[in-house]
Amino acid sequence: MQYRQLGATGPQVSELGLGCMGMSGMYGPSDRAESIATVHAALDAGINLLDTGDFYGMGHNEMLIAEALKDRRREDAVLSVKFGALRDPGAGWIGFNARPEAVKTSLAYSLQRLGVDYIDVYRPARLDPNVPIEETIGAIADMVKAGFVKHIGLSEVGSETIRRAAAVHPIVDLQIEYSLISRGIEDGILETCRDLGIAITAYGVLSRGLISGHWQKNAVAPTDFRTHSPRFQGENVDKNLALVEALKKIAESKGVSVAQIAIAWVSAKGKDIIPVIGARRRNRLTESLGALDITLSADDLSAIETAVPKGAASGTRYAEAQMAHLDSETGAHG
Repeated sequence: MQYRQLGATGPQVSELGLGCMGMSGMYGPSDRAESIATVHAALDAGINLLDTGDFYGMGHNEMLIAEALKDRRREDAVLSVKFGALRDPGAGWIGFNARPEAVKTSLAYSLQRLGVDYIDVYRPARLDPNVPIEETIGAIADMVKAGFVKHIGLSEVGSETIRRAAAVHPIVDLQIEYSLISRGIEDGILETCRDLGIAITAYGVLSRGLISGHWQKNAVAPTDFRTHSPRFQGENVDKNLALVEALKKIAESKGVSVAQIAIAWVSAKGKDIIPVIGARRRNRLTESLGALDITLSADDLSAIETAVPKGAASGTRYAEAQMAHLDSETGAHG
């Protein structure tokens, strides 16, 4: 496993991170024992970046990670935690709260559930439209001074917000969707981060399984949030799966899987970009790790981007109501 510094001021992290959201029911039923075995396998392979959110399964995900880490050294894991998303008992999404008081109480709960005395990277899940980003980052900075947080990250925000946040406290990374079919960060956000020495932790590198080569139509559990995703609906899904077929030809010519070529493409876009893979099972983790052995030439990258051109995806990343909450989509990019 190779390691990269997370931004100009951040920790050393593995060149692949493990996103744990899917282990807490967001993609339909999950298997607790297999989830923990997958976290252990990731750690054993040298992956140290574990990404979660306090609203993944309403604390379930943090407690799962705590269980997986109980026989491990604390310093073997770099814990990245998102907070601020509000949900009701029926699992509905009801807004965001990133007020300074909410920052500190959310952190207190996360520390307790994770069973740790500090969090490595703490970040608001989205921009709270009612709270200046300076106030949110200032509150996390207080927690850095107090020793409860090591580093501050951001998630799904645009260039103007990134600059305002970085003026308050160093930001180590921006967590944002980035894949062959989600390339919005190339329109200013990536450049802003590079100007400021901020890394990218890229989630959705397989577009929630859509470009993994394993996705099959009509194979979604009712509790799977992809049932509401425009890219998985109607004619969109057929058009998007046609892109996967084009990608499959390139993968086959290199003797690798579609998922591996999609992950390798993201990884090849810069040493400051860390793909975060959402493997829920050890076999998927093993496949993803294989992407690290792939070297893509300039010709390979060109062929991949010809097969799946920028902007070729049908449908938006999220449903319309959720897209409205993304400062990365609606905010200033330059």
